[in-house]
Amino acid sequence: MPFDHKHLLGIEFLPKKDILTILDTAESFVEISTREVKKVPILRGKTIINLFFEPSTRTRSSFELAAKRLSADIINFNRQFSSVVKGETLKDTVLNLESMQSDALIIRHNCPGVPHYISTFCRSHVINAGDGAHEHPTQALLDAFTIRQQKKKLEGLKILIVGDILHSRVARSNIFLLSKMGAEIACVGPPALLPEEFKEFGIACDYDLDRAIQGADVIMMLRIQSERQQKNLFPSLREYKDIFSLTPKRFRRAKRNAIIMHPGPINRGVEISADLADSAKSVILRQVENGIAVRMAVLYLLLGGKERETTD
Repeated sequence: MPFDHKHLLGIEFLPKKDILTILDTAESFVEISTREVKKVPILRGKTIINLFFEPSTRTRSSFELAAKRLSADIINFNRQFSSVVKGETLKDTVLNLESMQSDALIIRHNCPGVPHYISTFCRSHVINAGDGAHEHPTQALLDAFTIRQQKKKLEGLKILIVGDILHSRVARSNIFLLSKMGAEIACVGPPALLPEEFKEFGIACDYDLDRAIQGADVIMMLRIQSERQQKNLFPSLREYKDIFSLTPKRFRRAKRNAIIMHPGPINRGVEISADLADSAKSVILRQVENGIAVRMAVLYLLLGGKERETTD
């Protein structure tokens, strides 16, 4: 199916058919990462810029590998050593980088809406790699890809999202995407970290993990984002751990074949026990692995890759 979009700015307004196009396209890219030579010439000659204003391990590395495996050239922008520290504006930074004939800009910024703003004046394709507490579309896509890979479907699954929902762009993008796919979503967390707005989307909100986890097919744990909190929104980490940490005892309330997810980084022993994070029920590292194929699919679809060329 054609993918008629110039940018990937979020999931909220992305049609279901285009989500499926990305997921189906990613299926065909998984195999490339298992080859001895992990590269195809699909985007040879294209230039991509990783424009990250926030720290990142998985997303930045994943996009870089995705671009390189498609044979594109990629530049990693380092804010600390850029003219931003001299007072250069965001717009001037983008325009100067784009003047080097870039084809795509991958943007991560701590302010919501920055990728949308950049898309109003730049000619390159813009991909949102996380904008504040707003959205993280490729994370939701790789999460959906991983769930579908493990469960063979998305529709009808009971998916539980646990933790700091208020500040989580991952939660928002997943709620938008999984709702469109027909999954049953419930959110669990401390009252101050569980926005009432999600009830408007038909999302069940609960403050009792022991009750909500019963019968869950997928448990998606979230990190407490203390860097986005202006004040303490729960009494202590010890209390949070006692009430909302995923332990083996709690996990036994979920379905027998339930899987555990986490976008990372993990705070072991806080939101999830180390034993569960490393268990066979965890697909956390599989999420990271699938992120490369999903981001390859996004780059391929946006940058207009020609007919698939393969090297066997």
